[in-house]
Amino acid sequence: MLDRAPLPDSAGYGRAHALVIGAGIGGLSAAMRLGAKGYRVTVIERLDVPGGRGSAIHQGGHRFDLGPTIVTMPDVFRDLWRTCGRDFDSEVDLRPMDPFYEIRWPDGSRFSACGDDDRMVEEVRRLSPGDVTGYLKFLKDSEIRYRIGFEGLGRRPMHRLWDTLKVLPTFGVLRADRSILGHAKARVRDPRLQMALSFHPLFIGGDPMHVTSMYALVSHLEKTYGVHYAIGGVAAIAGAMARVVGDQGGLVRYGAEVDEILTRAGRAAGVRLTSGEVIDADLIVSNADAGHTYDRLLRHRGKRRWTPAKLKRQRWSMGLYVWYFGTKGTRGMWPDLGHHTILNGPRYEGLLNEIFIKGRLADDMSLYIHRPSVTDPTVAPEGDDTFYVLSPVPHLGHAAPVDWAHEEEPYRRKVIATLQQVMPGFEKRISQSLTFTPETFRTRYLAPMGTGFSIEPRILQSAWFRPHNVSEELPGLYLAGAGTHPGAGLPGVALSAEVLAQMVPPAPAIAPSQKMAAE
Repeated sequence: MLDRAPLPDSAGYGRAHALVIGAGIGGLSAAMRLGAKGYRVTVIERLDVPGGRGSAIHQGGHRFDLGPTIVTMPDVFRDLWRTCGRDFDSEVDLRPMDPFYEIRWPDGSRFSACGDDDRMVEEVRRLSPGDVTGYLKFLKDSEIRYRIGFEGLGRRPMHRLWDTLKVLPTFGVLRADRSILGHAKARVRDPRLQMALSFHPLFIGGDPMHVTSMYALVSHLEKTYGVHYAIGGVAAIAGAMARVVGDQGGLVRYGAEVDEILTRAGRAAGVRLTSGEVIDADLIVSNADAGHTYDRLLRHRGKRRWTPAKLKRQRWSMGLYVWYFGTKGTRGMWPDLGHHTILNGPRYEGLLNEIFIKGRLADDMSLYIHRPSVTDPTVAPEGDDTFYVLSPVPHLGHAAPVDWAHEEEPYRRKVIATLQQVMPGFEKRISQSLTFTPETFRTRYLAPMGTGFSIEPRILQSAWFRPHNVSEELPGLYLAGAGTHPGAGLPGVALSAEVLAQMVPPAPAIAPSQKMAAE
């Protein structure tokens, strides 16, 4: 039984109440859309700031953006704001990146990605003249997969099996069974270009050797919509989203954690916080990881599909080692190191195998280097730099998980040795330092096995095969975020709210007499 408690505020008296668990980008997107539908919304967030993985930590004058650093498909956010009667571009300062990022290899070669077709062809020609024709074919492949995979599936509910089955013939024609790396190999011969055309799924937790070639769509997405950075980081977007929720009459409660989803008459009816407080709700959206939602928040309810055993059998995304640090007096140093740099190690496929399959912490590494201070002066004191260096590592669910209590500092020393190649002398200028490992992701974000991106987006773990936006286990419960459809990444988690909003009816008015009787 659910012991009904008075609802936490009176501003929305007479409106149906929607409760959102988690103020990540997916949860805030859902809150905004439900507010636009007329619901009175309460968001419960265990951290002290909005954004979830997209939040930030301020330390010694530096702002460390903790999670996503780039915005692709800004129109997804513009649509979200328009739904709420607002203008995204008047509230968020979004800057286009040119180039998007630079990829570097141990042999000294480089590849600079941008949205200009002619410049990209010249980049390909400079690396491998014989691969220009194959590259152009890859771009055509990318556009077709974007139209079918993103616009056709990513923005629609996929909770009915038929919706997935009816696209399988098309998937067969497009060789969706082939991995994105396999598809890149079928188009270009140079191993460097194969990496440059296939690495993108790593940014949503997928192994390029095993996720579907449908993810070639990212190349078209980047080319068409660009790559952007928000001044103030993604945390600035999250802050703007929280303000919209407040302006709609909603409430974001920080420092409060949901311990359990409560039910009445077989439906979601409220939550119990770890403090013991019970909050009533007419519907619930969980932006917590889908694994945490079903395994922990619904621990007292039997599951038909997402049982603990099934969750354990899923392929989960990799973990992340992220080192955030500030440097003193370096703003003009390393002038060829731009905003986004991907530093490849000596292996690509071998390293992926170590991370995703064997679950071993390798001695070599590939690094993503984020230097936002070249674009955003708010991230560091004047003349200083702020850095974010990310290395994909195994999650904690492998047979012999990495012991980060012992490995964190040795691994950091290896990262330092790798960074010295592009940032000579940087170590002696470090003024601030902060490290996240998979253990941090497990405790800070309640991520199963410390994963960076929830369930891996393999073909049989996507669309209908993924936890649905409308829960299969409990009526009145909806899911948003990386662990549900369409998946991880800023566009993905924002679109998860767009999808669930298609299935949530407009808020019914609740007459005062009905409300008093219910209480």
